[in-house]
This record gives sequence, structure tokens and C-alpha cells, in this order.
Amino acid sequence: MAQQLQNITVAAPGFAGLNTQDSPIGVDPSFAAVADNCVIDKLGRIGARKGWEEVSTNGASVLGSSRGIETMYEFIDNSGDKYVISAGNNKIFTGTTTLTDATPAGYTPTANNWKAVTLNNHVYLFQRDHEYVIGTDHDGSFVLEEHSAHSHATGTPPEANEVLAAYGRLWAADITGNKHTVYWSDTLNGHHWTGGTTGSLDVTTVWPTGFDEITALAAHNGFLIIFGKKSILVYSGASSPASMTLTDTIEGVGCIARDSVQHTGTDILFLSETGVRSFGRTIQEKSMPMRDISKNVRTDLVSLIPLQTNPIKSLYSSEEAFYLLTLPDSNTVYCFDMRTPLPDGSHRATTWSGMYPLSFAVLEDGEIYIGISSGIVKYKGYMDGANKYEMRYFSNPMDFGNTSNLKFLKKFNLTIIGGQNTPTTLNWGYDYTANYTKQAFTFASSNIAEYGLTEYNTTGEYTSSILINTPKVNTSGSGEVVTIGIEAEVNGAAFSIQKIDIHALLGRLI
Repeated sequence: MAQQLQNITVAAPGFAGLNTQDSPIGVDPSFAAVADNCVIDKLGRIGARKGWEEVSTNGASVLGSSRGIETMYEFIDNSGDKYVISAGNNKIFTGTTTLTDATPAGYTPTANNWKAVTLNNHVYLFQRDHEYVIGTDHDGSFVLEEHSAHSHATGTPPEANEVLAAYGRLWAADITGNKHTVYWSDTLNGHHWTGGTTGSLDVTTVWPTGFDEITALAAHNGFLIIFGKKSILVYSGASSPASMTLTDTIEGVGCIARDSVQHTGTDILFLSETGVRSFGRTIQEKSMPMRDISKNVRTDLVSLIPLQTNPIKSLYSSEEAFYLLTLPDSNTVYCFDMRTPLPDGSHRATTWSGMYPLSFAVLEDGEIYIGISSGIVKYKGYMDGANKYEMRYFSNPMDFGNTSNLKFLKKFNLTIIGGQNTPTTLNWGYDYTANYTKQAFTFASSNIAEYGLTEYNTTGEYTSSILINTPKVNTSGSGEVVTIGIEAEVNGAAFSIQKIDIHALLGRLI
């Protein structure tokens, strides 16, 4: 007797993001084995990331053969004037469309890994082994000058790698030869480093591990957070630093990358030796140090960290609801969706490739600027400049709840949101093979209600100005477990996977 054809629906495939940490056998189909150049959209679907559009037009002439734009920051003064400051080719630039060299006369930076902060109508740029630079808007004319050239500067500032503007002053740390002292400026005077309420704090004797070194600083809920590589110190009373006290210490987890620290408004995210962590969750779960935001991709992420010789950078966007972490020497960006955590406390993760970001900045209007080798670009559209890019989603091996039966796939019905003019390839394979059977098709751009593409019987329609494509692909073969993959050549249109309906026969017991 012929077996009845069964319909198996994979709703919102990959909506839980990547899971490369657990054994692929029996992993929930909501996880993905590959999710490259993907984001989790606001409706919980896995889809293509946006591309980039050029902002600066003279990058080639001012950046030469350097790596590109390695630092970016938007400074807004008290009158509301806005200046985008960037650095590359051992120069400091202002401007967006045109990058204008604003490096102080006679000042010669030897690197571009600046940390920029704003305090009391000035912007301050700190970098290891460099005299810091201060920027001021003089009646509509923005000027950068080193500390020693500023008319109101006092004292000798630390040539620190880390700086924080919080509680009405600058805090600086991580100095060559001194990674255990935090220095602070006078109140509301980031250019005053002697007299007044200036001071310093040596934390050598309070590290819970016995020895550590300062890598980053943060302010949260009235506390000063001092990150070491392997531990964290929490000080209260930072508004009066001379009398602040050690409130808490966290052992076994710290921050290993200065620019991985991002404040989300309610929490602080940072990169530790064991992956991306949440400061709030770390405080709550001292006895469970392995629970972290990047839990489902931890091994892959941690394995790339030692390969980085250039600075790791990050970004948090409240509008896009993601945290980006770029590992530039591996051409990999990890994207963590920050809307809602998964039940285990981790967040949905995807990866990006082919973009090569060196720095990030979120502007006041929510626009995301990215520093790349050719200058400044913005996160927009669905092309990387003039180039297409590939979105890839692959499931983990699926047994559809029947571990002992052969599966004979007969047909796939896909529901794709968007994708007009997008060449797409459906992949399927059995029993953990990487040798997939492939079927290529292209969605049309017409807004006609229905159309057919003979062999693939592909249809499409607009609903509320959204193009919905429903290709149907005949399949073949059999196996105990099935892996499905979709590869789309993104070339100007959004592309999200709504669901996959699979028509299959369940065969004999194996």
C-alpha cells in the first residue's frame, strides 16, 4: 500500500539564530547551522542584512594605502552643531561627504585607535602613548588641538588607552607601564589634570584574582565599573571619587577588548575570554559564569579572538536592535539580536561577511556609519556599494521527530518575503553530507498577482506593498536526517524566509 504524503512545516526557520555549540543531532529546527549575512528581522524571520552606501567621496586620496577609517565618533556641541570625527592613515578627519584633515599642526599620530568622548562642550580623543587631543567648536569653526596647546589646560594628562566621560569628569586608564591606576580630571574640566578635584586610584591590591590589568571603564546606575581582563571591580560614590568605595568584585570574567563595551541604556555588553557577556546578568549569576549572550556560538567566537591583531570594534543600535562585534582579521562580524533573549538567556546570533568594517558610529538620528578601507559608508539598502552579496541559511540536520524512519522528500514549498530579482539556490542533502543537491531559480520583480516559472512553479504576489514569493521545488533522494539550505544573491531587494513546507514520505524503519 502506498504511503500517505505528509506535510512538515518549518515555521520561521532559523529564527533562534545560529547554534554551532551543541551537537547538530536533534537541535531544534528554529536554530541554524549557517546564517551568514543575516539578521533576525522585527517579525522574527531570518533575512538578509542591509548593505552599505558610500558617504565619503575622497577616501582614496586621503587614506592612501592605509587600512582605512579605524575610528569614528559624532560630537554634538551645546548649540546642537554636529561633527563626525574619524581617523585613518595617522590623521584625524572631520566631515562626512568630504574628509577634511583636522590633525593639529605639528602633531603626528602613529596609530588610529582613538577613544572619543564628550564632556562639557568638548570632545576628547585618547590613545595609548599619545598626548590626548581636544576638540572645540569656536563659533561654528571646529578646532582640534593637543592638551599642551590648549589655553586652559593644566597638569600632565595620562597617555591612556581608555577614557570615560561620566559623573561630570573624565576618567582615564590603561597606560603603558601602568595598567592598575585610574586617573580622573577636575569636575567639568577634562583639560584640568592637577588641583581641584583631580585624583587617582590604584587598584593593584583589590583585584579578586590577585593580579589583573585595566582594559575598559564604564558607568552604570551610579557606579564606576572597572574592567580587568579576568575580573571586574564595581565602585560606588563615583560622583565624589576621593571617597568612593569598592562595592563589588566579580572573579573569573572580565573584558578583553576596550571597544567591545556598549551601553544599551539598561545594561552593558562586553567581550570576555568566554564570549559576549551582559554586565547585569554577570552580577546576577556569579555562580553561573558560562551563561552568556553568545552561548550558542561561544566556541566559534572564542576561537577567532586570538587571531585578531587589529582592534576589535563593536556597535549597539537601539533602532536596529542589534549588537555588532567585528573581528577584522577574520572578516567576520557577529550580530546579536537584542530584542528578547532566548529561554537560556543567550541572544539570537548571526554572522556577516564581505563587509570588512574597521569602525562603527551610531549618529544621533540613528544612522549607522561604518568605517571601511575606502572611507565612511552607511548601513543602508541591499547592495554593498555597487556589489551584490550572498545571504546563506542552512539548517541543522532534521529528523522531523522520527529518528528511525527514512525520509523521502518530494517537494519544497517556500514562503519568501521580498526577493524580487534575487537569484536563489535551494540546497538539500541527507545524512550529514556536504554534497548538496541544488535547484536554482530567480524571483521576478513584477507586481502582477501571480506568475509561473514552468519547472519551478514559482508564484508571487504583493500584500500591503510587500512582495511574497512562494516557489515550489520538486526534490528527490532519501535519508535518515535532512539538511536544508537557501543561498540568495542579494542585489537590491530585501529577502526574508517566512517558512518552509516539506512534502515527504516516511519510509521503513532503519
